[in-house]
Amino acid sequence: MFPCHMRIARPVTDLARSFQLYHDGLGLNKIAEFADHDGFSGIMLGHDSLAWHLEFTVCHSHPVKPQPSTEDLLVLYIPETSEWQASCERMLSAGFVAVESFNPYWDVAGKTFIDTDSYRVVLQNRAWG
Repeated sequence: MFPCHMRIARPVTDLARSFQLYHDGLGLNKIAEFADHDGFSGIMLGHDSLAWHLEFTVCHSHPVKPQPSTEDLLVLYIPETSEWQASCERMLSAGFVAVESFNPYWDVAGKTFIDTDSYRVVLQNRAWG
């Protein structure tokens, strides 16, 4: 497969709140935003070093209620223990809530956090691959 950049798009209830959570918790920066484009507003968060970014959207004419399941996960691998611990603390300070994972595998070497729209982020204290 060819190199690509991935966007993970999610509807949210409050753009500003979601931006602040992920900016403060994961250190993601605003890389783009749009307002009232065909009834949608959105914000994209990422970092120059990443091959992916998050997009949060709100539909003004037909609000979409986020309905993630306990297995809809954004999993980030952080192999360095001190950085992983600091990242977990930032998540809590930002307003994420630590929860037990539905799949116990993620609790062995990681922590699961939930945001205000019930999206889950897993920080794994392991390297990928």
